[in-house]
Amino acid sequence: MSHSLRALGIDLLSPQFVADPYPFYDRLRAARPILFDPEWNLWFFSAYEDIVSLLRDRRLGRDLDEAPKPDPQTPFGWLHANSLMEKEPPDHTRLRGLVNKAFTPARVEALRPLIEQAAHRLLDEVVERGEMDLLADFAEPLPVLVIADLLGVPQEARSRLRPWSNRIVAMYELSPSAEDARHANRAVSEFAAFLRGLAAERKLRPQDDLISALVAAEEQGSRLSEDELIATCILLLNAGHEATVNAITNGMLALFQHPDSYAQLRRSPEWIKTAVEEMLRYDTPLQLFRRWVREDVEYKGFFLKRGTQVALLYGAGNRDGARFPDPHGFDITRSDNPHLTFGLGIHYCVGAPLARLEMQVAVQALLERLPRLRLADDALLVYRPTYVIRGLKALPVRF
Repeated sequence: MSHSLRALGIDLLSPQFVADPYPFYDRLRAARPILFDPEWNLWFFSAYEDIVSLLRDRRLGRDLDEAPKPDPQTPFGWLHANSLMEKEPPDHTRLRGLVNKAFTPARVEALRPLIEQAAHRLLDEVVERGEMDLLADFAEPLPVLVIADLLGVPQEARSRLRPWSNRIVAMYELSPSAEDARHANRAVSEFAAFLRGLAAERKLRPQDDLISALVAAEEQGSRLSEDELIATCILLLNAGHEATVNAITNGMLALFQHPDSYAQLRRSPEWIKTAVEEMLRYDTPLQLFRRWVREDVEYKGFFLKRGTQVALLYGAGNRDGARFPDPHGFDITRSDNPHLTFGLGIHYCVGAPLARLEMQVAVQALLERLPRLRLADDALLVYRPTYVIRGLKALPVRF
């Protein structure tokens, strides 16, 4: 029996896999849903049930004392050391409590009019053209406008947010290059310097934005240190828009490729919420999430040793027929849909409510404003050469 992805004909970095990983996931789940790959030095889990169990298992986590970490003297290493996403309790509990105080459901819902205005403003700019790149002209700028407004980033600095974010998230791929690291360090350095200036201003003159709220947030006498505050803002930008850009684009492509569902959503826009959940399940913007084994675990007869790493394949779990009937079907009325896209447990995505709201508003605006919106006949669909973060290079549409 095979003991590596390669022996199963699966190369995570090949263009074929990046273009459509889902048939490969079926092969992996059928052959070895739990597989240790010596080449990657990772345990791969591809079955929904196993991923859920391990996400809830506190013997696994994002941090481990002896785990190799980025050099804390580098800007990216500093970000990693201060990031909420990389912490475990009690530090994670304290930071998450402070962020939750500032990033409340009411603050997210209050963004609805802003998101609607931003979506319609972007469509105003293209509506006369009859065509656009849905990624570059709409899906990319929309979450950036929203997160910039939420954080309180001044207008003149907003164009730098997306490039900074792109360069930083490249470090979460399976094998980032030395060049990726150089770009990420520079981006963290520039972004952190910019945010320090902004945070200093907000301490003196608070405004109704998230940076001011984070500066003021207090939990049992504890506040965010300046480093934690800056790292949290960077995390919120990266997580708060990188995945949303790809979720909107991947989701709209799924609609175009399933004309019956697309027509149904046009006729019955009340299905928008379940449609968005199905978009998030069907083509997952974050395909893989890693965890360290923090103490020895025996799981279904497999021994996971402390200090090893597991790779939880969200994209595979979301297409697992043992949990989702017709897993490769796209059903906008799927009501029983506990997908893995935002994770589970203590590391559940802090930005999930905002991502859901942005997607609902974005899809609704596209359907309302562009009744003849369709994939361009000559559209060449090419995925970015990344695996963990799944997204297209462009999505040409006509209307």
